Parts: sequence; C-alpha cells; structure tokens
Amino acid sequence: MMSALRKIWGVSELREKILFILGVLVVYRFAANIPLPGVDVLALRSIFEGNQLLGLLNIFSGGGLSNISIVLLGVAPYITASIIMQLMTMIFPKLEKLNKEEGEAGRQKFNMWTRWLTLPLATVQSFAMISLLRSQNVLGDLSPFMMTVMVVTAVAGTVLLMWLGELITEKGLGNGVSILIFAGIIAGVPTAFARLFSTWDPSQAFTYLLFFLIALVTIAGVVFVNDGQRIIPISYAKRVRGSRVYGGTSTHLPLKVNQAGVIPIIFAVSIILIPSMIASYLASSGGGKVADIAIAVNAFLQDPWIYSGMYFVLVAMFTYFYTAVIFDPYKISENLQKQGGFIPGIRPGNATAQYLGHIINRITLAGAIFLGSIAVLPFVVQNVTNIQALQLGGVSVLIVVSVVLEIIKQMQGQLAMRNYEGF
Repeated sequence: MMSALRKIWGVSELREKILFILGVLVVYRFAANIPLPGVDVLALRSIFEGNQLLGLLNIFSGGGLSNISIVLLGVAPYITASIIMQLMTMIFPKLEKLNKEEGEAGRQKFNMWTRWLTLPLATVQSFAMISLLRSQNVLGDLSPFMMTVMVVTAVAGTVLLMWLGELITEKGLGNGVSILIFAGIIAGVPTAFARLFSTWDPSQAFTYLLFFLIALVTIAGVVFVNDGQRIIPISYAKRVRGSRVYGGTSTHLPLKVNQAGVIPIIFAVSIILIPSMIASYLASSGGGKVADIAIAVNAFLQDPWIYSGMYFVLVAMFTYFYTAVIFDPYKISENLQKQGGFIPGIRPGNATAQYLGHIINRITLAGAIFLGSIAVLPFVVQNVTNIQALQLGGVSVLIVVSVVLEIIKQMQGQLAMRNYEGF
C-alpha cells in the first residue's frame, strides 16, 4: 500500500492532479459551511433528526442541506438534469445520436444542454425546499426580496458545484460529481463518531460489536456486488481481405450485476419525497380538514415499516427501469452482427438479443434486491440495535466504496500508462 502511494506521489503529473482536487474539495467544504441568514439551528436539527427523507437528500447535498448553506441543494439538480437528458435520448433519437455518434463536439453540446436544464430545476427545488423549511419554522418570515435572494444564492451555489465537479472530472481521476458527494459523506464521519462516543454505554458492548460486524459485512457486500459481473463470451468470424486475414478472435462482454449504480435510489427518493413535502407544507398551513388529511398522510409516510416497504419496492422497480434505459440488447446484438461477432451457440440477430435480455433480467433481479436492501439498511440496523446513535447509511457506503474503487482504477491505469512509456 505504502509503495503504491509512493509511486503515485513520485509522478509529478499525478501529484499535481491530486493536490488540485484536494484544493477544490477544500473550497467546496468551505462553501458548505456558509449558512443562509435567519436559520433556527435547534429547529433545523430537530427536523433532520425526525425525517429520513431529508437525511437522505442531505447525503446528495454533501451536508449543505443540514446547514442550510449557500450550496444547500448540492449537485442534486445537476443529477436530476442528467437523468432527464438520458431519458430524453430514448424519446428523441437525434439526442442519442448527438451524444454517442457525433464525437466530442456532440457530447459538449449535450452537456451544455444539461447545464441549462439544471438552472430551472435548481430554481424550483430551492424555492420548494426553502418554503418547506419556512413552514417548519426553521426559517423566519421572509419578505419577497429575501426569498428571491435565498433562491438566487442557492442556484448560484449549485452552479458553482457543477463547475467544480467538471474541473475535477477533467483531471481524469474519477467523476467530479461523485467525488463531491463522497467528500460530503466523509466530512460527516467525525461528527457521527463523536455522537456515538458521547452516547457510549458499556452495557451495550455486544450491540456495538454487532453494529460494526454489520458494517464490515455491508462494505464487503458492496465491493463484491459492485465488481460482480456476468461474462458473455464473444467470438468473431474470420474475414479474408486480399492476402490478410481479419477476425477469428475471441473476447467477452461483461454485464455488471449493478448496472444502474445509485440512480434508482435517487429516483425512489424523488418519488417518495414529493408527497411528503406537499403533506408537510399543507399540514402547517392551517387549512382545517385539508391540514388534518395532510397530517394523516405525513404520519402514514413517516411510519418506518411502510416507508421501508415502499422504498424497497420503488428502488427495485427503478433498477429494472434504468437498466432498460442504458442497456438495449437489440442494439448490442445489431452492433455485434455488423462487426461479425456472435455468442457461441446462439444465432445472431433476434436470438442473440433475446438471450442477452434473458441474462440481463436475471442478474438485474440480484442487483435490484441488493440496492433495495442497501436503501432500507439504516432502518434495519436501528431496529436490531435499538440505538438511535448507530446509523449505518447503506447509500453512503455504496457511494463511498464505488468512488474509492473508481479512483483506484483510474490511478492504476495512469500508473500502467507511465510504466509502459518508461519501458
């Protein structure tokens, strides 16, 4: 481990990239701790302790939401815009062609449209979030001017993080947005340990040991599933052109167990959050029967077992949905046939597409169950240990492990490239 770190640090280009990324993260964490004016800290703490949905959104904001900072939305609007643009490629073939077939210029234009879409999404989300916090007495009475200032500031914060994320991505050591979310999660680890030690009870030693065992098993499971893949053998027919023979080689098509990443969890949170936010807003509006219905709906959604069940089902459904978006077996079959490739024992064309569809449906089932289990893991841990201070965020673990593995692969690739150059 230490020898690998010394090799990385010994390469001046890699060292400069790492120092640049660390500098960007310092700027990000500084911005995440600059609060908007007029925040009631005690009311803010109580609302986040009692609402699992806001706690999950706080993960994607990198802790900025819990501080009501100038970057309270984090990169969530940009992620939402990216998802919408990917879905739009299914509806409009020209968008898909622009993103995948027109080279770097097409991808830059596609990314530019994603950034423009982020602005209205950030405006709507910041207005809704500030209105919700004001209805919960976290923010005082706001004049129209002050409300406008807060919304503009929150949107500017999202644009800043979007720019910082792209600067990190350009360095080639991982996805910038994922690294920003990763930094926000890691920044909350010292606070979590401080809360744990402040409530330490020696009589609960076995419970604490059980918690740490669950944490280790979870991390190992995330690494195993994240790297898990089904290998489909691919063979290429021989082609003779003049005096040369092309093809005749064998390769493979890797199908990952978790094709969708954390996107299904983001979808599920968005679906569950909308009725909860509307109910919370109506419950505090004092509208008589409407307020009573809103309170009942909010209580129904806050029930841990109901919430966990709905959350699990939605994550599983969106895992299948998003896998279908990014993996088209008919298009892969068509590309293989054009290149002279085939799966041994399977006829090219529709038979290959049906075979790939059957395989991806089976492995997606395992990925869906895994993601759903990760999503509801905090509730299971708290019910098993009966200690509220022990919170094992499955989504946080998934993001952290995925980002670390991606960074390691990128660094190994860059080191291998430099070793080949030296050779």
